Amino acid sequence: MQAIQVYYISLSGNTTSFLKGLDHYFQQEYQKRLKYINVKDLVKDGKSLAFDIKEPYFAFLPSYLEGGNGIDTGDTEILTTPLRQLIAYSKNREYCLGIVGSGNRNFNKQFCLTAYQYARDFGFPVLDEFELKGTETDVKRIAEKIDRRLVEVQV
Repeated sequence: MQAIQVYYISLSGNTTSFLKGLDHYFQQEYQKRLKYINVKDLVKDGKSLAFDIKEPYFAFLPSYLEGGNGIDTGDTEILTTPLRQLIAYSKNREYCLGIVGSGNRNFNKQFCLTAYQYARDFGFPVLDEFELKGTETDVKRIAEKIDRRLVEVQV
């Protein structure tokens, strides 16, 4: 069974919950599985984020920003910077096939803003976004986009 590599960060558990559902869906519908690594756990275990990624991967990222409205003020990333450090290291950005953002729509313009900042800063596309733990509809839509992206780049 083909494995799809995912690097992500989850602080409240919502992104991990979404990825579990996405993995289950991929196994059932695509006969593929996700191999997802929470970079927060790497840091907690004392592992360095200075390592080379040598295979295509996807990134999943919730938005945690410092105050404000996300446009004029408050667009400074907080809490999720370990994922940024990993992607920024060496040539890791070149292997990222795209990012999926998550967040809470109550934060209006800040919803998924961090994913769009990563896309701008690192030069890969935002594939999609979902709110909190996501829905079954989100899982199906995002699985389709990830699979389509894998076909586009012939992985």
